[in-house]
Amino acid sequence: MSLVSLKTELRQDLKLTPQLLQSMEILQMNSQELLEYLNKVSEENPIVEQEDSASLRSAYEELRQKASWIDGGLHGGTFTHEDAAMPERGAADRETESLSAFLCDQLDRKRLPKPLLALTRYIAELVDEDGWLSQEDLDGLLDLKIPQTLIDQALSTVQSLDPAGVGARNLPECLLLQLARRDNVSPAVMDIVSRFLPELSRKHYGPISRELGLTVEEIQAAEKVIASLEPHPGRAFQPAEPTVYVRPDIFIVELDGQLQAVLNEYYLPRVSISDYYARLLKESDEQETREYLRQKMQQAKWLLNSLERRGSTLRACADAILEVQRPFFAGETNELSPMSLSSLAEALGVHPSTISRATRGKFLQCRQGTYPLRYFFSRAIGDQGPSQQAVKRKLLELVRSENPQRPFSDQRLCQLLSAQGIQVARRTVAKYRIELGIQSSTARKR
Repeated sequence: MSLVSLKTELRQDLKLTPQLLQSMEILQMNSQELLEYLNKVSEENPIVEQEDSASLRSAYEELRQKASWIDGGLHGGTFTHEDAAMPERGAADRETESLSAFLCDQLDRKRLPKPLLALTRYIAELVDEDGWLSQEDLDGLLDLKIPQTLIDQALSTVQSLDPAGVGARNLPECLLLQLARRDNVSPAVMDIVSRFLPELSRKHYGPISRELGLTVEEIQAAEKVIASLEPHPGRAFQPAEPTVYVRPDIFIVELDGQLQAVLNEYYLPRVSISDYYARLLKESDEQETREYLRQKMQQAKWLLNSLERRGSTLRACADAILEVQRPFFAGETNELSPMSLSSLAEALGVHPSTISRATRGKFLQCRQGTYPLRYFFSRAIGDQGPSQQAVKRKLLELVRSENPQRPFSDQRLCQLLSAQGIQVARRTVAKYRIELGIQSSTARKR
């Protein structure tokens, strides 16, 4: 006699639809990547047509006449899509050498379930050149209705890959991931990394000794182990002297007496749906042909929708940046006003991860020069204080004006900033000094 057991089970599955993935990928592309992507799609999908627009060429030349400093990266002064599609001289194809390609190759060998593989590959593409992940990008996955448990599983999978420490969201996590793969690591080393890295970097052994009950010798032994770790696990995949070719995605120009944000889409082809294949889809009697064209038509519509969404999002970001940083672009100041990804996202009514993807890897050109788009995001010091970028600029000016024989200490720099109405803590000054690549006062003394 056999017993039959019936059980009801609730289960969540990840469904990253093709159109959702395509939309996220296109939003994250810079201008050059988008051009290459459109060329590839038009080769693979007969329904997608590219049209070279004479009106765009003339509009670009007109813009250059009004702003002579504009350089779209096109050589010889002749504007053609053939020129735009050519690889930059001296640029090497490093696609197969990139960190993301290395991570995805490992993921493909793990035979993961398709939903998990799709998510881990997407996360691997978010890893920056140092091998780190942004928490804002991960938080954006929740906005896409992806279960937290699945995100955690995908993150853990990525962090299990080589190089050790990849996929970390901060320095302690990066070092702890590396220590977890080593044998015979003492708990003291793990505790110091988790709780006392700032103190260890300043060699303040006293607080560590009191909290963990360690001798100075034990702390110094742990320090040697920690110093052997790699805080930038993606470093091996970076070229020693990378050659960077930048095509601005946004121009800030003065037109009709007003500063305006202009998207640099002049060299991109106009993308449309082929009338011929659209008619063939309606008139063909062959079921196999109709099914093939139906799929290609769906992909083409997804592409057009994704391009429209990318353009509107990037244009909204550019207009908002211009509005907040107008004094900078107008030449009235060299300092930026405080602005964060989250504040811009709130102003535009979107999730911060959308702003993060829209601004990643993109550049803005104005009369002052060409800047990464994220350069214009700088948090305020306190509730009503200046931006971090403004404080760093003041700090740099003070160091440049000091007497080399008696350089300012961090405490003195703190006092000088306070005299200018900028209230910051001494350790904040030390942090900004390190970020600017400025040595300590002892090392600067001549």
